[in-house]
Amino acid sequence: MFGAQAQAKPAHNPNGDLEVPAPGDMDSISSLTFSPTSDFFAVTSWNNSAYVWQYNQQGQTFAKAQNAGTQPVLASAWKNDGSGIFLAGCDKAVRLWDLASNQAVQVAMHDAPVRAVAWCPQMNLLITGSWDKTFRYWDTRSPTPAHTGQLPERVYAMDLREDLLVIGTADRSLHALFVTQPQQIKTLASQLKWQTRCVSVFPDKKGFLVGSIEGRVAVSHLSEQDQKDKNFTFKCHRLETDIYSVNTMSFHQQYGTFVTAGSDGTYNFWDKDSKQRLKAQAKAMYPNGQPAPITCGAFDRTGLIYGYALSYDWSKGYAEYNPTTMKPYIMLHSCKEDEVKPKPKQPTAGRK
Repeated sequence: MFGAQAQAKPAHNPNGDLEVPAPGDMDSISSLTFSPTSDFFAVTSWNNSAYVWQYNQQGQTFAKAQNAGTQPVLASAWKNDGSGIFLAGCDKAVRLWDLASNQAVQVAMHDAPVRAVAWCPQMNLLITGSWDKTFRYWDTRSPTPAHTGQLPERVYAMDLREDLLVIGTADRSLHALFVTQPQQIKTLASQLKWQTRCVSVFPDKKGFLVGSIEGRVAVSHLSEQDQKDKNFTFKCHRLETDIYSVNTMSFHQQYGTFVTAGSDGTYNFWDKDSKQRLKAQAKAMYPNGQPAPITCGAFDRTGLIYGYALSYDWSKGYAEYNPTTMKPYIMLHSCKEDEVKPKPKQPTAGRK
């Protein structure tokens, strides 16, 4: 089973997770997404390519497919039937990669790179968010968008759960809307003071998480009463005076707990309702002693596997990048129940 290796753990894998052999020409990894129907996952990279692997519960992985584009791929989303993957990137386009034929066809276009992509099976719609300050709906059979929504700034983060869409823009605004009512956008100011890096909608759709570059997460609600009663923020992915970006967050499908992962090389499991951390994982490091940033991650459809990618996040620019020592890694973690299952809130000691 995953994580059962007995040998000494390398610095980039202190938790003994399953390491997926990565192609030698892999660059920084921009997204990792699991199939909603089978034991496959996709990875996209700044080397212009997307990859698909199959995995099993015995801890084996098998490289299955590769698709090469012309510019870096920034985001990916699976079709709900698992037949294909939408690939969005710096070529300003979105392509649907059909896995059966291994062919990719352009299905959407923006005026600037496409930062986020989501598939809405209830409406058979592709939703895209771009640095051109718009989000767009697409019927993939038509070359023109079914709807274009104007935003105040570039799209930096986006998440869709069923019919609730939340978009984070470069001005730190959060825009929430139901997909069937694209004109009715509820815009909220972020509780966080620094740039938004990721958003994740609650399983009950009553709100969303916001992660920033400042090692902090905001728990944000949609209703005004809940905003007053339940909104809060917490610090994470920090070490003394060093503060790291929160790069990715995912909710557990069964338990409603969530995981955050950041540029400090750690991933942590949390319960927002009891306001406590369930499990902190050991820090992944590069040979030069620097943390190995986790740039993306997701639970698989069963909630038994958490997949994540380690790669340079470019936060310190090109001069600090050494491709021989700062290699990208793809990891699969076998989730234990005590990591993801909510725990009763610990009573605080009071006067007797």
